[in-house]
Amino acid sequence: MGLVVVDVERALSLLENKVRRDILERLVREPHYPLQLATQIGVSQQAVTKQLGELEAAGMIQSETVPSDKGGPPKRIYSVQRSFSIRIDLGPDLFKLEKRRLPKGGPMRLRQTLPKETRPLAESLSGRKRIGVDEALFLLGNLGDALDRLDAQRDALIALHQHVKHKASPSVESEFEHYDQRHVIHSMLDSPRNMLDMERVAFELQVPRSTAEELTEDLLERLTRSIAQRRGNVISAPSGTSLPWWASFSKS
Repeated sequence: MGLVVVDVERALSLLENKVRRDILERLVREPHYPLQLATQIGVSQQAVTKQLGELEAAGMIQSETVPSDKGGPPKRIYSVQRSFSIRIDLGPDLFKLEKRRLPKGGPMRLRQTLPKETRPLAESLSGRKRIGVDEALFLLGNLGDALDRLDAQRDALIALHQHVKHKASPSVESEFEHYDQRHVIHSMLDSPRNMLDMERVAFELQVPRSTAEELTEDLLERLTRSIAQRRGNVISAPSGTSLPWWASFSKS
């Protein structure tokens, strides 16, 4: 079976089922046969086989046929081989849903992006194919502490991000009269460092792309003038230059 890239909507749909979650929880530890999973989870083998098929079709697990250790016909065994993370942030003025791919490579390659205090842990694993359970418990405990600290920092940053959007919302409501305008501005606030996807904007507003582009161009000009007035800056570039919205050229 070729590589299937599971999108975030498909992953969430699959993970809402508890039997599938129970299956994945066991498969990440070691490969299992359907009969093993059925016995451990407490459902029929037929039900487990159906859920395994759904997970494999989505690319979340994979299977292979292996010889029977009792001399019988070959059996199909399932395992998890791909890694990703799904993040959901939800609250007033806050919604972000994304799937993140975990980095590949050995400990020394990962070391470059690890927090400074965890780099010695990566170095201690370099070149080793196996470690004892006692050492693993020690290393995983330290990594768990580091993850807790990072999660606390991330939570604080998300809360601060939410405060910024919450305080900007009254300005959006008062400065932009029409819903279509506010929709585009909120899209900019959601991804302030990225160019807007005009196809998506047109689809969400149910208007032709040309209309979406005209609306966005007008808003960019208003924002650029506002930035220039606020900061006393002049932003310019040759005609046709592709710039992020906060550096867009505003015609006089």
